[in-house]
Amino acid sequence: MDLIQVRGGVPLRGEVRIAGAKNAALKMMAAALLTKEEVLLSNVPRISDVEVMTGLLRSLGVSVDWNGPHTLRLCAANLRPVRFEIEVAEKIRASFAVLAPLIARCGEASVPNPGGDRIGHRPVDRLVAGLVPFGVKLDYDGAYYNATCERLRGCEYTFSKNSHMGTEHQLLAAVTAEGRSVINNAAQEPEVDDLIEMLNSMGGRIRRSAPRTIEVDGVIELHGVHHTVMPDRIEAGTFACIAAATDGDIYLDGARKSDMTALLAKLAEVGVRVDSYSEGLRVRRGGPQVAVDVVTEAHPGFMTDWQAPFVVLLTQARGESLVHETIFPNRLGYTSQLNEMGADIELVNPPVPAHGYNWNARDDDPSYYHAALIRGCTPLHAGNLEIPDLRAGATLMIAAMCADGTSRISGVHWMERGYEHFLDRLRTLGAAITGAVPQEASA
Repeated sequence: MDLIQVRGGVPLRGEVRIAGAKNAALKMMAAALLTKEEVLLSNVPRISDVEVMTGLLRSLGVSVDWNGPHTLRLCAANLRPVRFEIEVAEKIRASFAVLAPLIARCGEASVPNPGGDRIGHRPVDRLVAGLVPFGVKLDYDGAYYNATCERLRGCEYTFSKNSHMGTEHQLLAAVTAEGRSVINNAAQEPEVDDLIEMLNSMGGRIRRSAPRTIEVDGVIELHGVHHTVMPDRIEAGTFACIAAATDGDIYLDGARKSDMTALLAKLAEVGVRVDSYSEGLRVRRGGPQVAVDVVTEAHPGFMTDWQAPFVVLLTQARGESLVHETIFPNRLGYTSQLNEMGADIELVNPPVPAHGYNWNARDDDPSYYHAALIRGCTPLHAGNLEIPDLRAGATLMIAAMCADGTSRISGVHWMERGYEHFLDRLRTLGAAITGAVPQEASA
């Protein structure tokens, strides 16, 4: 049973290496399908999502092996478009990213509807709709998306709303499509630019002609590459919130200031001191912590994955804060457990922000709340906590480390999906954690 105990009240101090970005690595593993030659990916995080993706690619005939602690060697010379198990797709949403490369290489694909965290409906309609202009014929049989296309042809496509994975999927289709493709209202996330860098190093011809416009001149084929995955800005943001919330002092080795400007600005408003160095960031309390308001947005705005850890920090800040979630419709469920620990958080539905919500209107639900009103500063006490998803897991860990007493936390396997050896690294910073994740749940 993946149950741990966390004794709170211990400031975390020291240095932690920020792992490679999960959301970049998984799409790059899919991009390796576009060439028959060998692809080496360095700085790949050792997490369960990567292991699941590794198994998926092997089922498609791809050779995948670890070539050192954080380097993956992939070769898709014998790629075959077989159906992989629905159970695999249910574990990670990024499984859907293989659809475009399979079509590009094999002319056909059958990919299950993907799963992932339970944070509201996360449809793949933007990904599917984005393939049709390339000449792809698609049908959905209730479980699998079945696609065929003799030759992908360049096209111009405009996303109605920001789509991080949708933009990446378009790139994977366009890079070897015949002719020029133009992607309008394209996502600006750093992970997208890291994928572009990798594809261009493989022989692709991709450029941003404007912040939200990407032009792609298709090439006949791509070659192998050795690419280093960017550091994980979600993980860096999590450790930054840990340092601030526990009154600690942590150096984030490898964290990039340029990827985290929105978060760092809000941390400064709260009263957190962040010192920037060429190879990382140092985060510590700079003075009394005060309330701030936050609206999650697409990059370069405040990232939705920073929202939950930041809310824990705000429970320890003096005053009333409002955190408005606009990317996913149902990402505040973890707050009920924070309230049980002594937090004063009220879920509300404020006016729709000027830029609107990023989800489809039909995916909303009257029972969902889109903002959290946090009244601080409230001492937290230990509790019996159950982790419902990846990012909420890190959030409840932060709360337990801030709390008075010893908390019992179950569902720790969720965190192993996205944080490399998370518990061990917290222990090296001084966290009082007992218990371990079973081997089969960890990377």
